[in-house]
Amino acid sequence: MKLIAATIILFFVSVPNGAGQAASASGASQAAPVQDSQTIRIARSETLQSNKGSAQYFTGSVQVQQLFPPLDPSRTSGGKVTFEPGARSAWHTHPLGQILIVTEGTGWIQQWGGPIEEIRKGDVIWIPPRVKHWHGATPTTAMTHIAIQEQLNGKAVEWMEKVTDEQYRK
Repeated sequence: MKLIAATIILFFVSVPNGAGQAASASGASQAAPVQDSQTIRIARSETLQSNKGSAQYFTGSVQVQQLFPPLDPSRTSGGKVTFEPGARSAWHTHPLGQILIVTEGTGWIQQWGGPIEEIRKGDVIWIPPRVKHWHGATPTTAMTHIAIQEQLNGKAVEWMEKVTDEQYRK
């Protein structure tokens, strides 16, 4: 999932009223905050782009909303992914692991060689580094999760083969 830094909008941080009034009363001038890596950034919800999940990496109807890219010095990125009933990711791994936070619905997750497990709204899932897995909706319910992962050498995911219908229905 490539995240676009252009969707992040920079906003200045205001000095609280009391502090600003004290500085003005003393005659000290207030400089505008500098926009650099030390400035708080707010990505307003209306500016966040949502795109159809790539057919190369997903089966079924999937929407991916870019929430945040890795901003130096961080390597962490995040996105909101919505799977319609029957939709799922392909098998994949993450070099430094992944955290999923289910925000709506019911879905499934499976580690290679393990059973399919149900995940529900409010569940937090930790996927260890390099563990081959997939996740998505159940055949009858949609599921939305927040996905958080770190990049290693500029890469956050290694995509593999698609989950077959036979694997999905086990």
